[in-house]
Amino acid sequence: MASNYRTERVGNEIQKELSRLISNLKDPRIPPMIAVTAVKVTNDLSYAKVYVNSIAAVNGEVDMKSALKGLQSSSGYLRHELMKLMVIRKVPELRFEVDATLDEGIKIYEMLKEMGIQKSSEEGSDE
Repeated sequence: MASNYRTERVGNEIQKELSRLISNLKDPRIPPMIAVTAVKVTNDLSYAKVYVNSIAAVNGEVDMKSALKGLQSSSGYLRHELMKLMVIRKVPELRFEVDATLDEGIKIYEMLKEMGIQKSSEEGSDE
């Protein structure tokens, strides 16, 4: 139980610091408005899955595969900077993944919106 609290706390701190660090990266593959949505750290603190997404990617303006490659190539620099900012013995190895929850949320919203339009047009035809 104590380790879950610790991993969650470390994950939250990594998320906060990475959000700031990533916004300052100069890699052209990384979109300017990329967000770190979650960080899941293993119990032994050796790996951290960093979930990222961008509104521009949802709109189709940015290729997230390219952004992930840019982030992965910057992971050594990011870990080095995290070591300076955080007070832990070892900073976890960073693994970046696209967070699909934003995409799924938009799809659900669109489906509900479509159902609402159909429902209101069906109600109007009864009168």
